[in-house]
Amino acid sequence: MKKKLTKSVEQKGLELISILFALTLWQLAADLIVKNKLLLPSFTDALASFLEVIENGVIFTDIWVSLIHFGIGLALALVIGIPIGIIMGWFKTANRILDPLIEIIRPIPPLAWIPFAIVWFGLTHKSAGFVVFLGAVFPIIINTFTGFRSVPRVYVEAARVLGCMRDRDLIRYVALPSALPSIVAGIRISMGIGWMCLVAAEMFGVSKNGLGHKIWWHYYLHQMDAVLVYMLILGLLGLLIDRSFRNYTDKRLLKWRSGEVI
Repeated sequence: MKKKLTKSVEQKGLELISILFALTLWQLAADLIVKNKLLLPSFTDALASFLEVIENGVIFTDIWVSLIHFGIGLALALVIGIPIGIIMGWFKTANRILDPLIEIIRPIPPLAWIPFAIVWFGLTHKSAGFVVFLGAVFPIIINTFTGFRSVPRVYVEAARVLGCMRDRDLIRYVALPSALPSIVAGIRISMGIGWMCLVAAEMFGVSKNGLGHKIWWHYYLHQMDAVLVYMLILGLLGLLIDRSFRNYTDKRLLKWRSGEVI
């Protein structure tokens, strides 16, 4: 236990050192090389701007609005993407029917749908969530499909020998647990893509609030220190979401991979 704790402290220390090193390089580059706040605000400039946006409180509204947009899009992608991936991966006929349709729509950039999102939903949370959904749903479908197609046939045959004959039971007790690592990986990828689509959608006017909207607004005012603050907040929120998801899946859904079954 003590050895494990020491190792954890060492890892956290290395992460902290790398962050401090990057911040030092940033400060030196801004002050000694660039010497232009419009081109590259320094860390201290960004820190002062961060304290200012915290004081006026607008940033909390922007964070909440962006999380709503992201939540709508990701939830819809999970509800639609996982069942479609399961059906395509398990039933060959369904794959032949759906695959051409998905492969026609998938290459279209999610941002190309912004005009339709505005026309269909207006400047609402649904509009931004729709753009996030389009960016997040296809990685989930593809990884779920790949996970189900990669289920070892011996698992299925062994389950049938033991009396598990219905497709519903085979999917639930055999295929889904086997494909779960691939599905989790697809969700992680979709979260990253959806987060990027969210920012781009808000910057292009899908919403009147949000972190992406504020980046564009501060850019028009040439307040690049505030732009940098919102960019860093986006990065930190993305890191927090990803780490939270990874911790949950590693400790709950994929706990068996580390041998901790109890």
